[in-house]
Amino acid sequence: MPKLKYLADMNLSPLTVSILCHTGYDVVRVNAVLSSSASDDQILLYCRERDIVVITEDMDFSALLALSGYEKPSVISLRLSFSDPETVADRLIHILPLCEASLTVGCVVSVSDEAIRVRRLPMG
Repeated sequence: MPKLKYLADMNLSPLTVSILCHTGYDVVRVNAVLSSSASDDQILLYCRERDIVVITEDMDFSALLALSGYEKPSVISLRLSFSDPETVADRLIHILPLCEASLTVGCVVSVSDEAIRVRRLPMG
């Protein structure tokens, strides 16, 4: 299975991205490949065309995917009560291996403090 690539939305700290990269994940922030003011639709299109997983704290991505009917890109939607970069990175490092197979085929992974919910795409 090819290694997944991730695009971190602008609401994720550069430190979180750096920690993930140092742990071996292929992740960049939006502003490395698009305008920092790129719309959610532009980010989804960019990631769909390149088979990249979006990591975000923005709840709009799930709604946009539900309306679009697309099977990709996969999205990790963080719904955490904490936002310090190290703790967010630790949570992602813990859950990413658990979700890798689902992320490969197309899903939305909602991550809360206590749980992980995986919904296959397209969402009905």
